[in-house]
Amino acid sequence: MKTPFNKYLYIGFLLLGIYQSAINKDYLQAASSFGIGLAFDPFNPEQKWNERPTWQKSALIFHLALAGAMLGFGIGLNDK
Repeated sequence: MKTPFNKYLYIGFLLLGIYQSAINKDYLQAASSFGIGLAFDPFNPEQKWNERPTWQKSALIFHLALAGAMLGFGIGLNDK
């Protein structure tokens, strides 16, 4: 699927995750939104991982780390 629609979905889920974490303070929902956003690769999804530029790899790994951090933060805050 080589359409710009992936970019819009990626940005939408990224913004939704930011909203859920910053405004609603619902970190588990933010983690799921960030994780779903990763399914919509904003770059060329047909390009192999090894052929991608380093900055694209770094952006996707950072996004994955952010989703993991939100998950850990949500679980840690709900541990009462």
